Amino acid sequence: MGKDLKSLVIYYSLEGNTEFIAKNIAEEVNADLLHLQLKNNLNPNSFTKYIIGGKQVLFKQKPELKSYDIDPNEYDFIFIGSPVWAGKYVSAFNTFFNETNLSNKKIALFCCYKGQSGKTFSEFRQSLVDNIIMGEMEFKSPLELNKKINEKRVKRWAKELISKKG
Repeated sequence: MGKDLKSLVIYYSLEGNTEFIAKNIAEEVNADLLHLQLKNNLNPNSFTKYIIGGKQVLFKQKPELKSYDIDPNEYDFIFIGSPVWAGKYVSAFNTFFNETNLSNKKIALFCCYKGQSGKTFSEFRQSLVDNIIMGEMEFKSPLELNKKINEKRVKRWAKELISKKG
């Protein structure tokens, strides 16, 4: 059954850490990628990214996303990944969840952080109540700390999740 699942990785990445994990998952399980991008993206090299991004998260703002041509409802298994900002997932997912009704999907969650993962997974679970959460995995600065180990770790995790039944 695992090989027949149509899989998608949905992620937001500003500095490349979450993208690194997302691309490794997609490669390992032959999944499509959906990179959520803000119409007015933050500058990854500017200190203001913390102020603007943190404000968006804390006030649960829904910034406008660039359009995409993938329908997540056409997939059976969805990996969802976000960097951790202010202890939660990024505001791009507020917009995505507001615009996309996901239900009855097998979902795996991942996050990347520098400090700690905070309430990211519990926030995701609240937004995805009509789905089956198959697993969660967090990564601390995966591009900076043990890149090769994180690559192996995420690939093993993704393969195990896809092969699970139920």
